Amino acid sequence: MSGARDGRGRTNEVDEEERKEKGVALRVFFYIFGTHLFAGFVWLLFYVGQHAQK
Repeated sequence: MSGARDGRGRTNEVDEEERKEKGVALRVFFYIFGTHLFAGFVWLLFYVGQHAQK
């Protein structure tokens, strides 16, 4: 039912939009965090390789 109101007087469409926005923000946070984690791991590999006994 489009435009139906919930117990708080807000439409379900508004709640769904807010939920989608939170989902996108959470996904972006994890992508950025994951990218930095991966970059740190690669940096660590180069650091250890540079200091390895040759």
